[in-house]
Amino acid sequence: MRERLAGHERRFHALFEAYFDTLRSTFDAPEFSTFAPECLDLVRELSLRGGKRIRVVLVHEAARLVTDEPVAGLDDAALSVELLQTHGLIHDDLIDDSPRRRGGPSTYYAYRDRFPERPRTALGLTVLAGDLALALSLRVLLDSEAPLGVRQAMTEVQTRAATDTFVGQIVDLERDVTPKAPTEDVLHAVSDYKSARYSLLAPLRLGLLAAGEQPERHAPELGRYARLVGICGQLRDDYLDLFGDESVTGKPTGTDIRDGKRSYAVTALLSAVTGAERALVESALGDPACTAETVAAVREIGLARGVADRLVSDMRRHAEQASEEAAAWRPRWRAEAVEFFERLPWWSVERAH
Repeated sequence: MRERLAGHERRFHALFEAYFDTLRSTFDAPEFSTFAPECLDLVRELSLRGGKRIRVVLVHEAARLVTDEPVAGLDDAALSVELLQTHGLIHDDLIDDSPRRRGGPSTYYAYRDRFPERPRTALGLTVLAGDLALALSLRVLLDSEAPLGVRQAMTEVQTRAATDTFVGQIVDLERDVTPKAPTEDVLHAVSDYKSARYSLLAPLRLGLLAAGEQPERHAPELGRYARLVGICGQLRDDYLDLFGDESVTGKPTGTDIRDGKRSYAVTALLSAVTGAERALVESALGDPACTAETVAAVREIGLARGVADRLVSDMRRHAEQASEEAAAWRPRWRAEAVEFFERLPWWSVERAH
Protein backbone atom coordinates (compact mmCIF):
# COMPACT_ATOMS: atom_id res chain seq x y z
CA MET A 1 0.00 0.00 0.00
CA ARG A 2 2.81 2.43 0.81
CA GLU A 3 4.30 2.05 -2.68
CA ARG A 4 0.92 2.67 -4.26
CA LEU A 5 0.37 5.75 -2.09
CA ALA A 6 3.81 7.09 -2.98
CA GLY A 7 3.17 6.58 -6.70
CA HIS A 8 -0.10 8.47 -6.59
CA GLU A 9 1.52 11.23 -4.53
CA ARG A 10 4.37 11.78 -7.01
CA ARG A 11 2.12 11.79 -10.06
CA PHE A 12 -0.46 14.07 -8.50
CA HIS A 13 2.09 16.60 -7.29
CA ALA A 14 3.25 17.12 -10.88
CA LEU A 15 -0.39 17.39 -12.02
CA PHE A 16 -1.19 19.93 -9.29
CA GLU A 17 1.83 22.06 -10.18
CA ALA A 18 0.82 22.06 -13.84
CA TYR A 19 -2.76 22.98 -12.92
CA PHE A 20 -1.66 26.03 -10.92
CA ASP A 21 0.85 27.10 -13.59
CA THR A 22 -1.93 27.13 -16.17
CA LEU A 23 -4.36 28.81 -13.79
CA ARG A 24 -1.86 31.54 -12.91
CA SER A 25 -1.48 32.46 -16.58
CA THR A 26 -5.24 32.52 -17.22
CA PHE A 27 -6.48 33.90 -13.90
CA ASP A 28 -9.15 36.54 -14.57
CA ALA A 29 -8.54 39.54 -12.32
CA PRO A 30 -8.21 43.30 -12.92
CA GLU A 31 -4.78 44.27 -14.20
CA PHE A 32 -4.24 46.76 -11.37
CA SER A 33 -4.79 44.14 -8.63
CA THR A 34 -1.88 42.65 -6.75
CA PHE A 35 -4.04 41.16 -3.99
CA ALA A 36 -5.88 38.72 -6.30
CA PRO A 37 -2.78 36.98 -7.73
CA GLU A 38 -1.17 36.99 -4.26
CA CYS A 39 -4.26 35.24 -2.91
CA LEU A 40 -4.03 32.62 -5.66
CA ASP A 41 -0.33 32.17 -4.88
CA LEU A 42 -1.09 31.48 -1.21
CA VAL A 43 -3.73 28.92 -2.20
CA ARG A 44 -1.18 27.33 -4.53
CA GLU A 45 1.57 27.26 -1.93
CA LEU A 46 -0.55 25.59 0.73
CA SER A 47 -2.00 23.14 -1.78
CA LEU A 48 1.42 22.02 -2.98
CA ARG A 49 2.61 21.48 0.60
CA GLY A 50 0.26 18.47 0.78
CA GLY A 51 1.03 15.18 2.46
CA LYS A 52 0.23 11.65 1.30
CA ARG A 53 -2.76 12.69 -0.83
CA ILE A 54 -4.95 9.91 0.50
CA ARG A 55 -8.05 11.53 -1.04
CA VAL A 56 -6.42 11.41 -4.46
CA VAL A 57 -5.62 7.74 -3.90
CA LEU A 58 -9.24 7.07 -2.97
CA VAL A 59 -10.51 8.67 -6.18
CA HIS A 60 -8.24 6.51 -8.31
CA GLU A 61 -8.79 3.32 -6.33
CA ALA A 62 -12.56 3.82 -6.46
CA ALA A 63 -12.37 3.94 -10.25
CA ARG A 64 -10.28 0.75 -10.18
CA LEU A 65 -13.18 -0.99 -8.48
CA VAL A 66 -14.86 -0.80 -11.89
CA THR A 67 -12.03 -0.77 -14.44
CA ASP A 68 -8.25 -0.69 -14.79
CA GLU A 69 -8.50 1.31 -18.03
CA PRO A 70 -7.79 5.08 -18.22
CA VAL A 71 -10.82 7.11 -17.13
CA ALA A 72 -11.69 10.58 -18.44
CA GLY A 73 -12.17 13.18 -15.74
CA LEU A 74 -10.39 11.24 -13.00
CA ASP A 75 -7.55 13.75 -12.69
CA ASP A 76 -10.09 16.58 -12.51
CA ALA A 77 -11.88 14.79 -9.67
CA ALA A 78 -8.56 14.41 -7.85
CA LEU A 79 -7.81 18.12 -8.29
CA SER A 80 -11.26 18.95 -6.97
CA VAL A 81 -10.91 16.94 -3.76
CA GLU A 82 -7.53 18.48 -2.97
CA LEU A 83 -8.75 22.02 -3.65
CA LEU A 84 -11.68 21.38 -1.32
CA GLN A 85 -9.15 20.15 1.24
CA THR A 86 -7.16 23.37 0.83
CA HIS A 87 -10.33 25.36 1.45
CA GLY A 88 -10.93 23.42 4.68
CA LEU A 89 -7.37 23.87 5.91
CA ILE A 90 -7.40 27.63 5.36
CA HIS A 91 -10.63 28.05 7.30
CA ASP A 92 -9.60 25.52 9.98
CA ASP A 93 -6.43 27.45 10.70
CA LEU A 94 -8.39 30.67 10.93
CA ILE A 95 -10.92 29.14 13.33
CA ASP A 96 -8.17 27.58 15.46
CA ASP A 97 -5.76 30.55 15.20
CA SER A 98 -3.08 28.12 14.00
CA PRO A 99 0.25 29.69 12.99
CA ARG A 100 1.62 26.64 11.13
CA ARG A 101 0.35 24.16 8.57
CA ARG A 102 2.25 21.45 6.69
CA GLY A 103 5.65 22.76 7.69
CA GLY A 104 4.98 26.38 6.77
CA PRO A 105 2.92 29.37 7.85
CA SER A 106 -0.84 29.06 7.73
CA THR A 107 -2.59 31.30 5.23
CA TYR A 108 -4.03 33.33 8.11
CA TYR A 109 -0.63 34.00 9.64
CA ALA A 110 0.89 34.74 6.22
CA TYR A 111 -1.71 37.49 5.84
CA ARG A 112 -1.18 38.65 9.43
CA ASP A 113 2.52 39.10 8.66
CA ARG A 114 1.64 40.85 5.40
CA PHE A 115 -0.78 43.28 7.11
CA PRO A 116 0.35 43.64 10.75
CA GLU A 117 -1.47 46.96 11.14
CA ARG A 118 -4.67 45.84 9.41
CA PRO A 119 -6.04 42.75 11.21
CA ARG A 120 -9.46 43.01 9.55
CA THR A 121 -7.83 42.98 6.13
CA ALA A 122 -5.83 39.89 7.08
CA LEU A 123 -8.97 38.20 8.38
CA GLY A 124 -11.03 39.06 5.32
CA LEU A 125 -8.39 37.96 2.83
CA THR A 126 -7.98 34.65 4.66
CA VAL A 127 -11.70 33.94 4.42
CA LEU A 128 -11.66 34.87 0.73
CA ALA A 129 -8.63 32.66 0.04
CA GLY A 130 -10.55 29.70 1.46
CA ASP A 131 -13.59 30.69 -0.59
CA LEU A 132 -11.43 30.88 -3.72
CA ALA A 133 -10.15 27.35 -3.16
CA LEU A 134 -13.73 26.11 -2.78
CA ALA A 135 -14.83 27.84 -6.00
CA LEU A 136 -11.85 26.38 -7.87
CA SER A 137 -12.69 22.89 -6.61
CA LEU A 138 -16.09 23.18 -8.31
CA ARG A 139 -14.85 24.98 -11.41
CA VAL A 140 -12.32 22.29 -12.21
CA LEU A 141 -15.19 19.82 -12.44
CA LEU A 142 -17.28 22.12 -14.64
CA ASP A 143 -14.27 22.42 -16.99
CA SER A 144 -13.54 18.68 -16.92
CA GLU A 145 -13.09 16.54 -20.02
CA ALA A 146 -15.57 14.02 -18.60
CA PRO A 147 -18.99 13.67 -20.31
CA LEU A 148 -21.51 16.36 -19.41
CA GLY A 149 -23.67 14.09 -17.26
CA VAL A 150 -20.65 12.90 -15.29
CA ARG A 151 -19.41 16.49 -14.81
CA GLN A 152 -22.77 17.52 -13.43
CA ALA A 153 -22.97 14.51 -11.11
CA MET A 154 -19.43 15.08 -9.80
CA THR A 155 -20.14 18.75 -9.18
CA GLU A 156 -23.22 17.77 -7.19
CA VAL A 157 -21.13 15.34 -5.11
CA GLN A 158 -18.61 18.03 -4.22
CA THR A 159 -21.26 20.64 -3.51
CA ARG A 160 -22.97 18.30 -1.08
CA ALA A 161 -19.61 17.31 0.46
CA ALA A 162 -18.76 20.97 1.05
CA THR A 163 -22.15 21.59 2.64
CA ASP A 164 -21.73 18.61 4.95
CA THR A 165 -18.28 19.82 5.93
CA PHE A 166 -19.60 23.26 6.87
CA VAL A 167 -22.22 21.59 9.05
CA GLY A 168 -19.44 19.48 10.55
CA GLN A 169 -17.42 22.58 11.43
CA ILE A 170 -20.47 24.13 13.08
CA VAL A 171 -21.27 21.09 15.23
CA ASP A 172 -17.58 20.67 16.06
CA LEU A 173 -17.58 24.14 17.61
CA GLU A 174 -20.92 23.40 19.28
CA ARG A 175 -19.51 20.21 20.81
CA ASP A 176 -16.68 22.11 22.46
CA VAL A 177 -18.78 24.86 24.04
CA THR A 178 -21.71 22.77 25.24
CA PRO A 179 -21.33 22.13 28.99
CA LYS A 180 -22.59 18.56 28.77
CA ALA A 181 -19.93 15.99 27.84
CA PRO A 182 -20.40 14.69 24.28
CA THR A 183 -21.73 11.16 23.90
CA GLU A 184 -20.13 8.63 21.60
CA ASP A 185 -22.90 9.26 19.06
CA VAL A 186 -22.10 12.98 19.07
CA LEU A 187 -18.39 12.32 18.56
CA HIS A 188 -19.14 9.94 15.69
CA ALA A 189 -21.50 12.46 14.05
CA VAL A 190 -18.91 15.24 14.22
CA SER A 191 -16.30 12.95 12.67
CA ASP A 192 -18.72 11.91 9.93
CA TYR A 193 -19.85 15.39 8.91
CA LYS A 194 -16.59 17.26 9.42
CA SER A 195 -14.24 14.76 7.84
CA ALA A 196 -15.52 11.42 6.55
CA ARG A 197 -18.05 12.77 4.06
CA TYR A 198 -15.61 14.93 2.13
CA SER A 199 -12.40 12.97 2.74
CA LEU A 200 -13.74 9.47 2.11
CA LEU A 201 -17.28 9.32 0.81
CA ALA A 202 -16.92 12.07 -1.82
CA PRO A 203 -13.70 10.62 -3.34
CA LEU A 204 -15.34 7.19 -3.48
CA ARG A 205 -18.35 8.63 -5.29
CA LEU A 206 -16.23 10.70 -7.67
CA GLY A 207 -14.06 7.77 -8.69
CA LEU A 208 -17.06 5.53 -9.29
CA LEU A 209 -18.85 8.22 -11.30
CA ALA A 210 -15.83 8.83 -13.52
CA ALA A 211 -15.59 5.07 -14.17
CA GLY A 212 -19.22 4.87 -15.26
CA GLU A 213 -20.74 3.45 -12.07
CA GLN A 214 -23.78 4.89 -10.30
CA PRO A 215 -22.72 5.32 -6.66
CA GLU A 216 -26.23 6.22 -5.52
CA ARG A 217 -27.22 2.59 -6.09
CA HIS A 218 -24.75 1.69 -3.34
CA ALA A 219 -25.19 4.74 -1.11
CA PRO A 220 -25.90 2.96 2.22
CA GLU A 221 -22.86 0.67 2.10
CA LEU A 222 -20.53 3.42 0.83
CA GLY A 223 -21.78 5.69 3.60
CA ARG A 224 -21.24 3.03 6.27
CA TYR A 225 -17.73 2.33 5.05
CA ALA A 226 -16.73 6.00 4.90
CA ARG A 227 -18.17 6.67 8.35
CA LEU A 228 -16.32 3.74 9.93
CA VAL A 229 -12.99 4.61 8.30
CA GLY A 230 -13.51 8.26 9.24
CA ILE A 231 -14.11 7.37 12.88
CA CYS A 232 -11.02 5.19 12.85
CA GLY A 233 -8.92 8.00 11.41
CA GLN A 234 -10.26 10.56 13.88
CA LEU A 235 -9.57 8.22 16.77
CA ARG A 236 -6.01 7.89 15.50
CA ASP A 237 -5.53 11.65 15.21
CA ASP A 238 -6.95 12.25 18.69
CA TYR A 239 -4.81 9.45 20.13
CA LEU A 240 -1.64 10.86 18.56
CA ASP A 241 -2.44 14.36 19.81
CA LEU A 242 -2.12 13.16 23.41
CA PHE A 243 -0.14 9.91 23.27
CA GLY A 244 1.93 10.32 20.11
CA ASP A 245 5.69 10.70 19.84
CA GLU A 246 6.50 14.24 18.72
CA SER A 247 9.75 13.10 17.11
CA VAL A 248 7.73 10.77 14.86
CA THR A 249 4.59 12.81 14.20
CA GLY A 250 6.38 16.14 13.85
CA LYS A 251 3.56 17.80 15.81
CA PRO A 252 3.45 18.96 19.43
CA THR A 253 1.25 16.90 21.74
CA GLY A 254 -1.54 18.38 23.80
CA THR A 255 -3.00 20.71 21.18
CA ASP A 256 -6.56 19.50 21.83
CA ILE A 257 -6.08 19.94 25.57
CA ARG A 258 -4.86 23.52 25.15
CA ASP A 259 -7.64 24.34 22.67
CA GLY A 260 -10.34 22.88 24.91
CA LYS A 261 -11.47 20.40 22.27
CA ARG A 262 -13.74 17.58 23.45
CA SER A 263 -12.01 15.03 21.22
CA TYR A 264 -12.29 11.26 21.54
CA ALA A 265 -9.13 11.24 23.67
CA VAL A 266 -10.15 14.14 25.91
CA THR A 267 -13.68 12.77 26.40
CA ALA A 268 -12.33 9.31 27.26
CA LEU A 269 -9.84 10.86 29.65
CA LEU A 270 -12.46 12.90 31.48
CA SER A 271 -14.66 9.83 31.88
CA ALA A 272 -11.78 7.88 33.42
CA VAL A 273 -10.56 10.30 36.11
CA THR A 274 -11.82 11.65 39.42
CA GLY A 275 -10.57 13.78 42.29
CA ALA A 276 -7.20 15.45 41.94
CA GLU A 277 -6.55 13.85 38.55
CA ARG A 278 -9.77 15.23 37.13
CA ALA A 279 -9.01 18.64 38.60
CA LEU A 280 -5.63 18.63 36.83
CA VAL A 281 -7.18 17.66 33.49
CA GLU A 282 -9.93 20.24 33.79
CA SER A 283 -7.45 22.98 34.72
CA ALA A 284 -5.40 22.22 31.62
CA LEU A 285 -8.41 21.96 29.29
CA GLY A 286 -8.78 25.16 27.28
CA ASP A 287 -5.66 26.77 28.74
CA PRO A 288 -3.49 27.96 25.83
CA ALA A 289 -0.62 28.56 28.27
CA CYS A 290 -0.70 24.97 29.49
CA THR A 291 2.93 23.86 29.83
CA ALA A 292 4.55 20.83 28.26
CA GLU A 293 5.07 19.45 31.76
CA THR A 294 1.35 19.63 32.48
CA VAL A 295 0.54 17.94 29.18
CA ALA A 296 3.04 15.22 30.06
CA ALA A 297 1.35 14.76 33.44
CA VAL A 298 -2.06 14.48 31.76
CA ARG A 299 -0.61 11.98 29.32
CA GLU A 300 0.73 9.84 32.18
CA ILE A 301 -2.69 9.89 33.83
CA GLY A 302 -4.25 8.75 30.56
CA LEU A 303 -1.77 5.91 30.21
CA ALA A 304 -2.26 4.81 33.82
CA ARG A 305 -6.06 4.86 33.49
CA GLY A 306 -6.04 2.81 30.31
CA VAL A 307 -7.28 5.61 28.05
CA ALA A 308 -4.61 4.98 25.40
CA ASP A 309 -5.42 1.28 25.30
CA ARG A 310 -9.12 2.02 25.04
CA LEU A 311 -8.60 4.33 22.06
CA VAL A 312 -6.47 1.76 20.25
CA SER A 313 -9.09 -0.91 20.95
CA ASP A 314 -11.81 1.35 19.52
CA MET A 315 -9.64 2.01 16.47
CA ARG A 316 -9.21 -1.71 15.86
CA ARG A 317 -12.92 -2.39 16.29
CA HIS A 318 -13.91 0.23 13.74
CA ALA A 319 -11.15 -0.85 11.35
CA GLU A 320 -12.40 -4.43 11.49
CA GLN A 321 -16.00 -3.34 10.84
CA ALA A 322 -14.92 -1.18 7.90
CA SER A 323 -12.82 -3.97 6.43
CA GLU A 324 -15.76 -6.35 6.66
CA GLU A 325 -17.97 -3.77 4.94
CA ALA A 326 -15.52 -3.52 2.05
CA ALA A 327 -15.18 -7.30 1.78
CA ALA A 328 -18.88 -7.48 0.94
CA TRP A 329 -18.12 -5.58 -2.30
CA ARG A 330 -16.20 -8.53 -3.79
CA PRO A 331 -19.08 -10.11 -5.76
CA ARG A 332 -19.75 -6.78 -7.47
CA TRP A 333 -16.40 -5.11 -8.08
CA ARG A 334 -12.82 -6.05 -9.01
CA ALA A 335 -11.22 -8.13 -6.26
CA GLU A 336 -7.79 -6.46 -6.49
CA ALA A 337 -9.27 -3.03 -5.93
CA VAL A 338 -11.61 -4.25 -3.18
CA GLU A 339 -8.57 -5.59 -1.33
CA PHE A 340 -7.17 -2.07 -1.15
CA PHE A 341 -10.31 -0.84 0.62
CA GLU A 342 -10.23 -3.82 2.97
CA ARG A 343 -6.71 -2.93 4.01
CA LEU A 344 -7.12 0.84 4.16
CA PRO A 345 -8.75 1.02 7.63
CA TRP A 346 -5.85 -0.91 9.15
CA TRP A 347 -3.43 1.69 7.81
CA SER A 348 -4.92 4.14 10.30
CA VAL A 349 -4.29 1.68 13.13
CA GLU A 350 -0.69 1.13 12.01
CA ARG A 351 -0.04 4.87 11.91
CA ALA A 352 -1.04 5.14 15.58
CA HIS A 353 2.17 3.36 16.59
